[in-house]
Amino acid sequence: MNAFDGILTAVVFLPLAGAFLILLAVRGDGNARVARLIAAAVALADFALAVIVFTRFDAASSERFQLLDRFEWFSASAFTAQYQLGVDGLSAPLVLLTGMLGFCAVLASWGISKRVKEYFVWLLVLQTSVMGVFVSLDFLLFFLFWELELIPMYFLISIWGSGRRQYSAMKFLIFTFLGSAFMLVAILALLLADNVGHLDMIKLAEQGADAVRTIIPLSVVFWFFFIAFAIKLPLLPVHTWLPDAHTDAPTAVSVMLAGVLLKMGGYGLLRITVGMFPNMAVDHALAFTILAVVTILYAAVITVRQTDLKRLIAYSSISHMGLVLLGIGSIGLAGGGFAAVGLTGASMQLFTHGAITGLLFLGVGLIYDRVHTRYIPDLGGLAHRMPLVAVAFIIAGLASLGLPGLSGFVSEILVFLGAFKAYPLLTALGAFGIVITAGYILWMMERALFGPQRSRFSHVKDAGLIDAAPLAILVISVIVIGVYPAFLTDVFKAGIEPILALMS
Repeated sequence: MNAFDGILTAVVFLPLAGAFLILLAVRGDGNARVARLIAAAVALADFALAVIVFTRFDAASSERFQLLDRFEWFSASAFTAQYQLGVDGLSAPLVLLTGMLGFCAVLASWGISKRVKEYFVWLLVLQTSVMGVFVSLDFLLFFLFWELELIPMYFLISIWGSGRRQYSAMKFLIFTFLGSAFMLVAILALLLADNVGHLDMIKLAEQGADAVRTIIPLSVVFWFFFIAFAIKLPLLPVHTWLPDAHTDAPTAVSVMLAGVLLKMGGYGLLRITVGMFPNMAVDHALAFTILAVVTILYAAVITVRQTDLKRLIAYSSISHMGLVLLGIGSIGLAGGGFAAVGLTGASMQLFTHGAITGLLFLGVGLIYDRVHTRYIPDLGGLAHRMPLVAVAFIIAGLASLGLPGLSGFVSEILVFLGAFKAYPLLTALGAFGIVITAGYILWMMERALFGPQRSRFSHVKDAGLIDAAPLAILVISVIVIGVYPAFLTDVFKAGIEPILALMS
């Protein structure tokens, strides 16, 4: 049945239209201001559309997928592919997150002076690709958006990055291509399975993909999907691309990378690995939990040893993404009430970590722009010179370590409550990672922001209006969700309940 609401198509392709407008309206870098203004206007409009999508989603409705845009894309004798977009309780908050961080990334890029036109074109194309991943409900469309993201990310890091930018961009490309290869094989195996012949993700979830007969063992299909998403999340041992990419990427690209690109991996685990293979996921819940705990603790210990601000936050992201898998491990209870709590916590972690880490990277970028170093031992006393940046950075740091009243606490407590019921000892070990997190966050803030003022930083100025705007947006999100988490938890629960219902 065809349907076309239109708003999801608009929210996905508006940034792409904005990129084409910049290409047509701006000639060279002489009109860099025009490129900035077009990008900001388009990103703001897309953020507004994302807010509308989130508010229009009805968590109490019996319809799981809403705001559908669906029609037959093309068909062949063997299969039919559909243009199918829709949101449920899992994807609606992530659409909101992408719109919010996309607008913040444009504002954070206001100082870009090199090849300005191209930069904003690639940044807007990146936003279209990520939006497309979160709302696609056909595997072919999902895969196309997943692959599209590689192109802008490669150019944004390799051209506008710093340090070993070309090495980091190529490393990111190789790792992500590897994950995509595993995913493509898994998708083809499902397409060619008996009694399938389509790529409709809704139908595959409803009929239970773990019950179809594939041309390769179904367990291999399951693990191929898992590997693809584990690389993107990333989990140990396929995590090494992330610190390099973060360290050498421009500030805005780090915001998008940590804020939404990593969340593509977590979303894939929830939507496909668990949502389409629920019983196989339950069978492997213990393995998930062990890998999650190892990732949390290993990355947390490595983070303590970092002396570069961006590299520290990058490794902390790996540790915090381990919490997503720990929440997924709560399904070891095979659909019990605490499994719902754990999966809701994993989903919440995708949103809250995106906003918190985006705020941290914005703060690091503003510090680096003014003092030209990220080496922590060379910093100190910056809170006196940059009070606005310092306050935002401190709020983000406290949220990252799980301070009650801020958004990070909500997702973490839900993850631990859900996982503890299934695997108490492993969950207790994972919770120790929060203790390590508190240590490195507080130590990092004390060394970078406080202590005696350094004379060489006497000229440093605080954030201006354009710099402060994205800080304010993300600070508000961190506080609002921390104070009133039902704003998101009720929506995520609507996305989790149908997955739990499929578990036998």
